[in-house]
Amino acid sequence: MPLFDLPLAQLRSYTSDVTMPEDLREFWDATIRDARTYPLDARFKPVENYLSVIDSFDVTFAGFGGDAIKGWLHLPATREPGSRLPVVIQYVGYSGGRGLVNQETRWAQAGYAHFIMDTRGQGYGFALGDTADPHPSAGSVGYAGLMTRGVGSRADYYYRRVYTDAFRAVEAAQSHPEVDPARVILAGLSQGGGIVVAVAGLVSGRLNGVVAALPDVPFLQDFPRAIDITPRGPYPEIAAFLARHRDRYEPVLEVLRYFDGVNLGRWAMAPALYSAAQTDDICPPSTVFASFNYYGSATPDESSAGPTKEIEVYRFNNHEGGQEHHWIRQLLFLRKLLG
Repeated sequence: MPLFDLPLAQLRSYTSDVTMPEDLREFWDATIRDARTYPLDARFKPVENYLSVIDSFDVTFAGFGGDAIKGWLHLPATREPGSRLPVVIQYVGYSGGRGLVNQETRWAQAGYAHFIMDTRGQGYGFALGDTADPHPSAGSVGYAGLMTRGVGSRADYYYRRVYTDAFRAVEAAQSHPEVDPARVILAGLSQGGGIVVAVAGLVSGRLNGVVAALPDVPFLQDFPRAIDITPRGPYPEIAAFLARHRDRYEPVLEVLRYFDGVNLGRWAMAPALYSAAQTDDICPPSTVFASFNYYGSATPDESSAGPTKEIEVYRFNNHEGGQEHHWIRQLLFLRKLLG
């Protein structure tokens, strides 16, 4: 499709209208503190994957509210005994789950430990899921999508649970004896990329060891603009909800401020490699650049320049982004970063 968003020169200087709530850190401190009152109880059960070069484990750990969250851990079968590998934690795109055990192993093929987090309440789309979302949420009557589940309250909003699960997934991955807890990489595409940005911010000052963030065409960024201009889902779920609930626009935006990657990514300190696609009509490039331009801007002191960050732009691509080309770019980025 033709370009429908801002020209690239304007994207590079674009600033979002999203404002950071004064109590954002307090809200997330309380959320993480509550999650940590439940034992992490990370369990790794060896499973058959029918692959001769990868060893796989069925993962279970406690996420938001102590709920059991599933995942996979893949390790190269040729790893050195007693060694500890850098780990790539992968978050999944909207509607997908962790998939079948041998469905996605490419980071392990590249020599990393590869931890895939199942996304609660999803797994009905391109990949199967095994994690329920047992929490009833008020405020989503009127539209069936996940984007408005619990949107009547920041405490009930669906992504409060997902982001908390994702934070605890880092702790779960770090707990495995063959994972190097000081070399954690966060990776994901679309919704997965949005979760990467959120977790990169949430770990700062709360958890050590995250050394890189790879948000690929990330979703969940710059909600006000996304709701206004995005023609293709999932952002239109929110617009459809507001078309029926005509008096809820400002209250909904107030809740979404607490989950917007533009705000949460400001806290991030890990080096980042973003990607954006200029014809993307699911995660418009302006929303991605809003996130990138603010990423790491809330540095601990004014003398700090913040984390290094790069963005790769795919001029003629839609939401598929750079695909296999961008994975090579990510591999080279990590090779340079990790030596």
